[in-house]
Amino acid sequence: MIRVQQEDFAIGAEIAGLTAGRTDIGAIVTFTGTVRDQAGAVDEMTLEHYPGMTERELARIEAEANARWPLQASLIVHRYGTLKPGDNIVLVVTASEHRDAAFDAARFLMDYLKTSAPFWKRESGPGGRSWVEASTSDDTARVRWKETKDAAE
Repeated sequence: MIRVQQEDFAIGAEIAGLTAGRTDIGAIVTFTGTVRDQAGAVDEMTLEHYPGMTERELARIEAEANARWPLQASLIVHRYGTLKPGDNIVLVVTASEHRDAAFDAARFLMDYLKTSAPFWKRESGPGGRSWVEASTSDDTARVRWKETKDAAE
């Protein structure tokens, strides 16, 4: 399940909704990304996206995770709009019979969200406004999943 929204989310309520009535789940892994202020440099972050394209890409990434690992459930909630330091940006929840699948799928989803999801981030602070550039470490993290997939084939 994926959602792209402006409004905040309640982590506990999202997990409860995803797993309600499920007794086949043995592991639930969550990741929550928040806006961070780096030494007073960020007053706000604005996230932009292309409606329609964003949802299709998130659905593709989630479907790939479900094809790679035996997940009972998964959820991606990603916000857009103007956010303040400490605000939630993204929630990834993976649920499986066993923890390894849940952990691996959650890490895979986050690595792909950081590199493939069509979101653009602009930070504003005392030094002005600037677009957040992609990081080499995110690209490196994503490469490991291609290598893992190639090795399995």
